[in-house]
Amino acid sequence: MTDGRPLTARPAGRHALLVELRDAEHTAAFHAEVLRRRAAGALPPVTEVVPGARTVLLDGVPDPDALARRVADWQVPPVADDTGAVVEIPVRYDGPDLADVAALWGVGPDEVGALHRSHAYRVAFCGFAPGFGYLTGLPPRLHVPRRSTPRTRVPAGAVALAGPYSAVYPRATPGGWQLIGTMPDPRPLWDPARERAALLTPGTRVRFVTADGTCAGPGTGTGTGTETGTGTGTETGSGDDPTAGTSPEAGTSPEAGA
Repeated sequence: MTDGRPLTARPAGRHALLVELRDAEHTAAFHAEVLRRRAAGALPPVTEVVPGARTVLLDGVPDPDALARRVADWQVPPVADDTGAVVEIPVRYDGPDLADVAALWGVGPDEVGALHRSHAYRVAFCGFAPGFGYLTGLPPRLHVPRRSTPRTRVPAGAVALAGPYSAVYPRATPGGWQLIGTMPDPRPLWDPARERAALLTPGTRVRFVTADGTCAGPGTGTGTGTETGTGTGTETGSGDDPTAGTSPEAGTSPEAGA
């Protein structure tokens, strides 16, 4: 743990460094700073950068101890809300847990969709299944617990909530999140034939729109089902109770699962 410090960095094996941060906001900012410095050539060779809920793993590091000393002195600015590519996800708000979520939010079931769409999201990290991104952006008052009894099968395309996260299931799997809607065609979420197989990668901004293309949140949407401005599946370059314990779905995160 960070014990009140901005971060704690320690070697993870002979050639990796695990950096622990205070919270999701600091983790996102540190991850963005790592990528910025890497692109600028201001970072020692790193073969892979893997963010988690409150950690960032740097793998393939020649000297983890030396890098740990360096990152401890970094000045890390917060992530700007308007940086990064934007992916639009069309949704029909027809999930089986819509009424339960509405009750937790203190609104009517027909208001859940507009409230969910009114917020801007960002992929914090990926895990659980190929193409499964954990999206932050919901304010604390809209955080909801996992279902007390998980489902043995959640269909592909299910739009779900758990704790501070939103997500879209890219494939049918068991899961315990609250299901509020459906992405009509979830195939773009994970396409092994695409150079970047996962549509939702860490740092990507996400905007939910209705399946007819309307959006109550920031900006306007095309409702095409993937990344904005290019039709049907490309990108514009603008730029379980989560405390339920460790899980292979979540990688380095103790908070997440599905």
